[in-house]
Amino acid sequence: MDRPRRGRDGGIQSSGQESCQMRLFLDTSVLLAAAGSARGASRFLIREAAAQGWELVSSTWCADETRKNLSKVGRASALAWKTQIEPRMRFVLDAVSLDKPLVFPKAKDRPVVITALATRAVWLLTLDTGDFHTKLGREVYGLKIGTPGEFLLEQRNAGIL
Repeated sequence: MDRPRRGRDGGIQSSGQESCQMRLFLDTSVLLAAAGSARGASRFLIREAAAQGWELVSSTWCADETRKNLSKVGRASALAWKTQIEPRMRFVLDAVSLDKPLVFPKAKDRPVVITALATRAVWLLTLDTGDFHTKLGREVYGLKIGTPGEFLLEQRNAGIL
């Protein structure tokens, strides 16, 4: 029996096929946006994930923060979270340490970056560009950082979407 193997990008590869899953780490802002709007890039990303081979990962802290703030993004958000978003996600325990230096002043966002790195995600998707892009740039230790829209545009430009 062939067992799946992890590729260098954290994707799952089986020896008989070329199929690869791209791991995407979604932060609280993306989860809330997906819950609050059926038409945005965040919800599209979640809806298309299985068909595109994207593994959606987030942390338990992000999930808890999302649940706490659902009422702020609309009445239908709790139902969308429970039926369309949460079932398609894999939540991991938060990582709080890294074996490399990470200069990032926002204490509340450090565990998000560290957990995304620990999961070996290819992308950290966030709408919090002020904290992430301006302080970390577009990439840290090979982890790309961008918005769902930026990720989707890259996929389209590569002919994937």
